[in-house]
Amino acid sequence: MAAQVTTNQSIINDDSGSLTTDSEFQTNVNSKKRLSSSSNILPTSSILSPTGLTSLISFIVLTCAYISGFMSRLFSVIRFESIIHEFDPWFNYRSTAYMTENGFYNFLNWFDELAWYPLGRIVGGTIYPGLMVTSGVIHWFLHMINIPIHIREICVFLAPFFSGLTALATYLLTKELWSRRAGLFAAAFIAIAPGYSSRSVAGSYDNEGIAIFALMFTYFLWIRSVKTGSVFWSCCTALSYFYMVSAWGGYVFIINLIPVHVFILLVLRRYSLRLYVSYSIFYILGLILSMQIPFVGFQPVRTSEHMLAAGVFALLQAYAFIDYLYTKLPRADDLKQLFFGLMIFIGLSVFAVVVILTYAGYIAPWSGRFYSLWDTNYAKIHIPIIASVSEHQPTTWTSFFFDLHLLICLFPVGAWFCIKELNDERVFIVLYAVFASYFAGVMIRLMLTLTPCVCVLAAIALSKTLDYYADTETSDMSTSPVVPSNDNDENENETEKNNRNLYDKAGKPKPIPGRRGPTNTNQDTDDDTSIVSSNIKTVVVICIAMMLMLLAVHCTWVTSNAYSSPSIVLASYNNDGSRYIIDDFREAYYWLRKNTPERARVMSWWDYGYQIAGMGNRTVLVDNNTWNNSHIALVGKAMSSNESEAYKIMTMLDVDYVLVIFGGMIGYSGDDINKFLWMVRIAEGEHPKDIREQDYFTENGEFRVDRSGSPILLNCLMYKLCYYRFGELQTDFRSPPGFDRTRHVEIGNKNFDLQHVEEAYTTEHWIVRIYKVKKLANRLQAKNALRQVQRRKSIYSTSKKTSGQARKQGVILNKPQVKKGTKVLTRKT
Repeated sequence: MAAQVTTNQSIINDDSGSLTTDSEFQTNVNSKKRLSSSSNILPTSSILSPTGLTSLISFIVLTCAYISGFMSRLFSVIRFESIIHEFDPWFNYRSTAYMTENGFYNFLNWFDELAWYPLGRIVGGTIYPGLMVTSGVIHWFLHMINIPIHIREICVFLAPFFSGLTALATYLLTKELWSRRAGLFAAAFIAIAPGYSSRSVAGSYDNEGIAIFALMFTYFLWIRSVKTGSVFWSCCTALSYFYMVSAWGGYVFIINLIPVHVFILLVLRRYSLRLYVSYSIFYILGLILSMQIPFVGFQPVRTSEHMLAAGVFALLQAYAFIDYLYTKLPRADDLKQLFFGLMIFIGLSVFAVVVILTYAGYIAPWSGRFYSLWDTNYAKIHIPIIASVSEHQPTTWTSFFFDLHLLICLFPVGAWFCIKELNDERVFIVLYAVFASYFAGVMIRLMLTLTPCVCVLAAIALSKTLDYYADTETSDMSTSPVVPSNDNDENENETEKNNRNLYDKAGKPKPIPGRRGPTNTNQDTDDDTSIVSSNIKTVVVICIAMMLMLLAVHCTWVTSNAYSSPSIVLASYNNDGSRYIIDDFREAYYWLRKNTPERARVMSWWDYGYQIAGMGNRTVLVDNNTWNNSHIALVGKAMSSNESEAYKIMTMLDVDYVLVIFGGMIGYSGDDINKFLWMVRIAEGEHPKDIREQDYFTENGEFRVDRSGSPILLNCLMYKLCYYRFGELQTDFRSPPGFDRTRHVEIGNKNFDLQHVEEAYTTEHWIVRIYKVKKLANRLQAKNALRQVQRRKSIYSTSKKTSGQARKQGVILNKPQVKKGTKVLTRKT
């Protein structure tokens, strides 16, 4: 055995001319390094060695990236207060609070009676519980170490906390893909990138806050497993994927991108045993773990979104078997065409099986949300409730620059560097860039998945550029002393190469011994193959530094002003620069909580369902889950109909209060009038005979609320609830009464009364208006107190006479005669 090991070692010819083994050569090199270091005049400690200094700098940069990523997301807490933002986070917070009070198993079996009246909602089977479980574990741990903290504070600061972890995961991924230097740049970029901070500021308690960390960490573990072929790293990848599945529905992006990576590697003939071990273990273990999430269930084996992973798994097994036969069979080179045709046949067979099972009904077809990613008009035509969400709209070019700034310019450069120096891992990041770019262009929400990829590739581009323009070996900006020893130069070059940890990259050309050249001052200039002088390099480095400073300023400004304002608390600025807080939403929800019955049912548009249940603690008909399109369409029909028809629907649904959002008083553009057409479109999809979108436009095809507006629009329930008593109000002396500041017109229908509802509460700035539904009025009293009952005629009255004689009327035989004052005698028989 020892002889076998010895023969497997590589033989190296050192400088002395003797043959040594690889291990002996490494020992000699290390001894030379120790001798050269001891010959220096100033001895260096271990922390000041190149390796120790590199580790120290990396630790400092990563710490700064974590702190900056956390601190830059606290503007909302500083300017307003510690509060949950937006709409969906309110349901997540309410669910987390329920879980911490009642336990995890009660949370999975929780039936929410405040949602979707009269249907209700089984919470445990309709959500991804990873976010709630993460907050609950942190809350439990802090209380275990005697740090009492309210669960709301954990929910508020969870996203900024995980943003720092995302920076660390991005560093690890970029380090595996390129180098440590590029990883540090990527960590700094993702820490402040607005494309990521838009969904991870303090108070944004949503699934994306932890999902991006899980996404990047899963990708890092996958790259690590592909490089090593280790079973351990493959199992870690599956566990990280399981956490991603529990946190966000975007896990479908992972389970499709990794199989595409494997398939492209097979096409490029880069198959290896490492790839086979990594994907096989990841798919089997990840499949079993993902099915443990109640909301996911059997979807990984029953839906089309997961069939790509299963197909690639089957193809990989066939490829591995054929590769095994190729290595074992004699004269296998003559059978290459046969093996190639067999692989094509197996691939087509797997595809055909999936298609047949889909048509047979065993595999569910693609969902509407998936179709909307390939056809931007599909959702608008077939599923208007998806198209009604603003974050599902296509991304504009200005949004790319607004969220990525300089990084979007460096992004294609980094992709080109990866393609130029391609290996197994960089194939993955190139595929990630292609698919993420497409999906981000289709839906603005998916900018969130593109941002980490852009940060990674921009860091690679910047690192590669600075390697040339700012490297101490290729420029004159080096301040370190030059050691004349040739051995030390070679050792330093070897150490620098090892520290960079460049995978599959060509090393730097070593200096040729005995080469005649200029003096030591011009040595770096001679080694540089470029004609660019060192002065120009200095200018380029200064320009890059200035652009990075502008990037930091832009990212901080966007995060502070665009993404750190909670939707439930508005702010405006006076002429003197002072800030004016508009808190109408919480004012209205507090009134609902304190002044309505506990079992009161509130009808509103689905946007505000989570907030009403979370802050107002009242039952809602629809909410942001949007799982029942027909129920939402019924509410949209009530809002689009006139008051009498709407009253019938509200009576049928046992509605007690109606809540609408109106912004015409202060110019708030996110009100229900601007969303009204989506209510009409969704209602028309379910009730085309009663609601038609064209009826709400003018003859010129315009949607107007002034005198030229459609009569159906000016008399519908939504119009009356928003503009009730508004025609009597004059906002300023320059505009007439009833002037809508949002639409910039004078309303057309001012003088009207409400018949079936009455105003219950209107907030200070008229943003939230609440109306109480009147109960059915008592019926009018009949003229005759006694009800006149019509007696049905006997069946014999209409019968025909038989034998020309009518049937005689029956008589009572021996009818007793009753006389007053006499006793009735009964006959004894």
